[in-house]
Amino acid sequence: MAVTEDPPAILGSLEDLARRAQTPCGEGRMVWHTWGSGPALVLLHGGTGSWRHWVRNILYFAPRRLVVAADLPGLGESDMPPDATDPWDSAAVLARGLDQVIGPETQYDLAGFSYGGVVGGCLAALDGDRVRSLTIVGSGGIGLPRGRTDLVKVRHLEGDARVEAHRTNLARLMIADAARIDDLALAIQDWNTRHSRLKSPPISRGIFLRDALATVRCRVNGIWGSRDAPSLPDIAAREAALRALRPELRFRVIEGAGHWVAYEAADAFNATLDALLTDPGPVSNGAESV
Repeated sequence: MAVTEDPPAILGSLEDLARRAQTPCGEGRMVWHTWGSGPALVLLHGGTGSWRHWVRNILYFAPRRLVVAADLPGLGESDMPPDATDPWDSAAVLARGLDQVIGPETQYDLAGFSYGGVVGGCLAALDGDRVRSLTIVGSGGIGLPRGRTDLVKVRHLEGDARVEAHRTNLARLMIADAARIDDLALAIQDWNTRHSRLKSPPISRGIFLRDALATVRCRVNGIWGSRDAPSLPDIAAREAALRALRPELRFRVIEGAGHWVAYEAADAFNATLDALLTDPGPVSNGAESV
């Protein structure tokens, strides 16, 4: 992919490198993109998102792995699931889709960001021993209060007003350092909001992930930004709640990064996820900062 600062060129080049697949989803289709080859790594984006949430991570892993990025049901290009209020329903759609995209016997590592972590937990529970590891990235769904983030409504806006609303929302929820909100982040946010239909916040405020983790068989990891807005002021409470469910948890905190840590601190995030996937390592008794 050519180095360029032009967001449509960056996203277009990444799409050109991808293999696109479609699988059934409700009365329509679910859209997948894959890159590379090797051990499978399945990436699930956040709420009001698409595969584009992983734009700074895909090519880091693709030289050594089969990277599989879904548009979750009701988001991006994927149609609505049969039950939009139940992440187990979306997880079942994903499980059936993965049978077609990577084959029914193929094991995979799974990483889910925010709402994608909730769906990912349900998917890992459904797919059992097929899932090698589950990495939760800044996710809710464990029954703890979420930090208040007042967002600007954008659906009625266009032009500069819409761009500035996106900038405000990214600063309040997604990216801790406003100076890192670049044209690419704004372009991704705009595309994602125009294609979002499923309302994920009520799901993330529930306990779906907590319930799923009780039956997940694989090892569980956590990656958080130290300035993750939904988790402030107490990220340690997230670790404690997850560790109570999964004593083997490895929990990593990336200093200075916000909720969209995989974008804002891509180099640190990529190295951290890579290490968690490739080195079983000793079980940690506490969070480690990166």
